[in-house]
Amino acid sequence: MSRIDETKAFIPVQIAVLTVSDTRTLADDRSGDTLVERLTGAGHVLAARGIVTDDRARIADQLRVWIADPAVDVILTTGGTGLTGRDVTVEAHRDVYEKEIEAFGTVFTMVSMQKIGTSAVQSRACGGVAGGTYLFALPGSPGACRDAWDEILRWQLDVRHRPCNFVEIFPRLDEHLRRK
Repeated sequence: MSRIDETKAFIPVQIAVLTVSDTRTLADDRSGDTLVERLTGAGHVLAARGIVTDDRARIADQLRVWIADPAVDVILTTGGTGLTGRDVTVEAHRDVYEKEIEAFGTVFTMVSMQKIGTSAVQSRACGGVAGGTYLFALPGSPGACRDAWDEILRWQLDVRHRPCNFVEIFPRLDEHLRRK
């Protein structure tokens, strides 16, 4: 159950959106548009946006660039989470994760089951943390992006969400890097 504590002030999060596709452009990127519309509509900031081809190294390289950018708190990718040979976004994410958020994929599957039934097993949506940045790999359909945002990310990226949320632990995500 999602609960917002109205006594707390909202904190905008800086979010980058990366579409993984061999065919899409910014002009026809409906999934990326869906994420941008939702995150800005919720009061967050679009920190960056891009499109890369279904190439594991290129995806991981772009993730690393944004992880190193202090103006990016969260990276949302859309596309490349399926089962085909070109679907390598999940592997690219795992190439950069320091920690995986295993429950994200589980909760996403639960949400998807309500919408598309057993077809939800074909998604490999995942989440993780690297360099103090959250990363989430979402399927390439606008519907899946809507579901991920509306049912999970909208709440977890709001510091007012109770009983807990991702935003309140931002300061501690990279504490292991500071303890040298």
